[in-house]
This record gives sequence, structure tokens and C-alpha cells, in this order.
Amino acid sequence: MKTLIFGLLLGIIIGAGGYWYMTADRTTPDIQKAEERAASQAEKAYDSVREAGEQVKEALAAKLEAFELRSEDIQKELAEQGRVVRRKARDIGEAATDAAVDSRATAIIKARLAADPDLSALGISVSTTKGQVTLSGTVASAELIGKAMALALEVEGVREVVSTLQIG
Repeated sequence: MKTLIFGLLLGIIIGAGGYWYMTADRTTPDIQKAEERAASQAEKAYDSVREAGEQVKEALAAKLEAFELRSEDIQKELAEQGRVVRRKARDIGEAATDAAVDSRATAIIKARLAADPDLSALGISVSTTKGQVTLSGTVASAELIGKAMALALEVEGVREVVSTLQIG
């Protein structure tokens, strides 16, 4: 019995010593400098990412305005025609579209929709025929219709985007 009690006390003492050793404040100037450098670099990276995000927002807003894909434009066109249509300016020497280009464009658009946190790739159906993309399904707002159309218009091989997306 004495051996058991002695073993328990010895274990408690060793455990307390190990705990103290592991939690003792052992910061050195090198560690502090490394922590400061890491914090500084993390702050710079955060600022860069935030600035890039703002530039992307501005670029998207400019595209939406250029293609007349603002919320009010979309709502007006939906009310008048029940669908939204936008065409790209044709390039000189535009390549002929075929089934492979259409399939590729559809795949890229679906991937971009899936990558966008605001848009649902499952809620938006995409079909492409001879460079004409048709988007159908439902989205949460008119802004998202414009965003989906802008994503589609950016894809190479797309001449026109027709949206029958509904707000729901």
C-alpha cells in the first residue's frame, strides 16, 4: 500500500513539474521577432487581398453597367419581355462555333457558377447552341441574374446570353 501511495505522489509531482515546464513563459527575442515578422506579413497579405477584392468588385460593377446588367435594367427587361438577352460585340475573324466549343463553354460557365458563393450551379441550367447561351432556373435577386449573365459573357466562344432566370 505504501508503494502505491508513494507512486501516486511521485506521479503527481512529476506531472505538475511537466505541466509547469510546458506552460512556462519561455519567449526569446528571436521568437518575438519571428512572431512580429509573421504578423506584419499576415497584415500585408490581408491588405493585398482586401484591395484585390475591391478591384474585382469595381470591375464587376463596370461590366454590369457596360452590359446593362444592373438590377433595374434586368427588372425592366423581365417585366417587358419575360427574359433578358445580351450580345457580345463580334470580333473580326470570329471563329466558327461548333459542338466542341459549345460544350466547352457550357462546362466553363457551370464551373464558374459552382465557384461563385452567391450563385447556385444546381439552381441554374446552362445550355449552349452555336455560341448562344441560355440560362434558366431561379435566383434570389435581379443582381444575381446580372452576375450570372456577366459570368457567361466572359467565356470565350459565347456570342449571346439569353436569361430566362426567375427571381424566387
